[in-house]
Amino acid sequence: MEYLNFKLITASVVYSVIGILILVVSFVIIDKLTPKTLWKEIVDEHNTALAIVAAAFMLSVALIISAAIHG
Repeated sequence: MEYLNFKLITASVVYSVIGILILVVSFVIIDKLTPKTLWKEIVDEHNTALAIVAAAFMLSVALIISAAIHG
């Protein structure tokens, strides 16, 4: 029954939301630092290489955030 602890579930949800917010903010910052708009290049121009780089960036930031949260 200790897996259904409300305090642990709430903490997990809060940390997940904070992690997602940090990921989105960091992606927006990287998007602003690049000379072209990443989303336009990926969707309109079908730039596969840039999509792979963006996915690798998001995965690496997600790993850093999860390691920071779980210690």
